[in-house]
Amino acid sequence: MKIIKNVNKSETTNEGGLHLSQAASIKWLSFPYIIWMIGFIILPLIVILYYGLTGKEDNFTLDNIALITDYKNWKSLLLALRLSVISTLICLLLAYPLALILRKSKMNSSSFIVLIIILPMWMNFLLRTIAWQNILEKTGILNSILRFFHLPALEIINTPAAIIIGMVYNFLPFMVLPIFNVLIKIDQNVINAARDLGANSFQTFLKIILPLSIPGVISGITMVFVPSLTTFVISTILGGSKVLLIGNVIEQQFRLGNWNAGSGLSLVLMVFVLLSMAIISKYDKESEGNSLW
Repeated sequence: MKIIKNVNKSETTNEGGLHLSQAASIKWLSFPYIIWMIGFIILPLIVILYYGLTGKEDNFTLDNIALITDYKNWKSLLLALRLSVISTLICLLLAYPLALILRKSKMNSSSFIVLIIILPMWMNFLLRTIAWQNILEKTGILNSILRFFHLPALEIINTPAAIIIGMVYNFLPFMVLPIFNVLIKIDQNVINAARDLGANSFQTFLKIILPLSIPGVISGITMVFVPSLTTFVISTILGGSKVLLIGNVIEQQFRLGNWNAGSGLSLVLMVFVLLSMAIISKYDKESEGNSLW
């Protein structure tokens, strides 16, 4: 009996030692990420906070944040909000039916369609946007096709519509994939049970599929709305100098060397991003523990 007890104690000690060594190895594995997070997230935020709350003589001031009240800056912020909301809604309307089709299709065909959706993301973001510039410009591919069929040309380039097209094209995969990942996890037996209880297709979707897919919808909305609100590359290429979003205004300030004004406007934009994420997270029932506040 004593021998068995000693063996059990040694096994327990060995298991405890293994758990400690595993925990130590996990801590060491997280060390590079901590360094990366400090260097590329925390330190840049500290720099932005410092420049945004100080003047050119390093004195504390709120004048940089107050620049958002300027008519040009306020107009660009409202336009960015409007275009980002429109592009997010369009992405949602396109992505949800596509995700439902992918869920109902066979594994091989759905994997192929997902690959087609992800494939453009393998190409550089800037090149994808420039490609749309070549399509939408006055002498581009779209107007060449219209002229071939003796149809009037479209003046889409350098308009908000062109920016929305660029946003939808670039950010649509970020809406499709989260919704698709949630839909494929829905147990088919739950749907079959609803059908057996007399629910039709619309009732099954409204009472079963849609509520269970809300986490994916919330994730998709967040992943599309935030980059749409902060983008400046798409508006620069497809909007030209005629359409200015808040991202373009901030970029111009940094290009001119006015780090204080650019940082102040960045802080205002950051507040809008955090508020939008907080409002969106309130509708996500499964993210109560991960909500911002």
